[in-house]
Amino acid sequence: MRKGFNRHDISRDACQLTGGQARRGYDWWWHSFTAVSETTGEERAFFLEFFLCNPAHGGKAPVLGQLPQNRARGAAPSYLMVKAGTWGKDAVQLHRFFGWDAVTVAPGTPFSVSAADCYLDERHTRGSVRISPRDAAAHPEWMCGAGTLSWNLQIRKRTAFNVGYGAGALFRRLQAFEMFWHAEGMQTYYKGTVTFNGERFRVLPGRCFGYADKNWGKDFTSPWVWLSSCDLTSVRTGKRLRNSVFDIGGGCPKVGPVALKRKLLSAFWYEGRPFEFNFSKFWTGTRTRFDCRETDTQVLWHVDQRTWTDRMVTDIVCDKKDMLLINYEAPDGAKRHNRLWNGGNGRGTVKLYHRGRLVDEIRCAHAGCEYGEYC
Repeated sequence: MRKGFNRHDISRDACQLTGGQARRGYDWWWHSFTAVSETTGEERAFFLEFFLCNPAHGGKAPVLGQLPQNRARGAAPSYLMVKAGTWGKDAVQLHRFFGWDAVTVAPGTPFSVSAADCYLDERHTRGSVRISPRDAAAHPEWMCGAGTLSWNLQIRKRTAFNVGYGAGALFRRLQAFEMFWHAEGMQTYYKGTVTFNGERFRVLPGRCFGYADKNWGKDFTSPWVWLSSCDLTSVRTGKRLRNSVFDIGGGCPKVGPVALKRKLLSAFWYEGRPFEFNFSKFWTGTRTRFDCRETDTQVLWHVDQRTWTDRMVTDIVCDKKDMLLINYEAPDGAKRHNRLWNGGNGRGTVKLYHRGRLVDEIRCAHAGCEYGEYC
């Protein structure tokens, strides 16, 4: 079988905050999935993230870049932030911060990150975040809402999107890109439990529609685009595509000071057949056009990508009522993204073509989706 981009490489999942990026850099591991309420049987989408920032500036307490006194003295943020949250009704993001003296990061491969009861490695994660309404209101520098969420999950990353040279060892050592990306598990099976505000949810491997990736670098891209789903159904046959997943990410990557405007990296693993649209593989002739926009009630994405032989046209929509404006601060302490829409309940279609002929039209649901520009 021709694997193409579906090549696992857990060395890219290792912590990348060495050299200059330890003094000005972030590294995060993202996980998203759908769970089922043990009480009502209803579905709910969740996300978890371990976000590392500027370990070289660390100490006993976390340094929060949005705290007014830290902004006044130009202090660089430094911490482990454990982000946990949910989409849909009462969507919320919850942040728990640790100073670096309380954090243990296993260097190299395989990686692990731990602090108090929060833990993550390639195959398992557990932890808890608890934010009271009073604390959330009193600490805007935490950039989060209120609630409680705990989890204990096994992780099996089934399908990878290895973007190739852009995140290769040489480019990582040179720290050539401002923002790197690797999706070790664009299709991931999770198993375990999540408890949100007292309600217990079961996470089932065959029903979780799971996703796992990581990003690292010195700053974020703008525009920021992400789309992915493994809940896919063929319009041509009417059957579920159980060995299929797509992933789209990027916006405006930078190589040093040079901005590569309107560039996306995309891959569709279609029942074992790879379709890739990767601008770094120049010999494929990848061309991309995309449009992301807001209405009063929705966020919409349209992406049209072509190579010399293939084409992928993606149209996704997500209701704002099911989304949230997700918050990050950059390693220099600036919060440039103030309208970064993030959701896990997107839906739409993808059309795949080969040499001008329609391979399939695919309906997608439970789509992870993100869009924002500096404002």
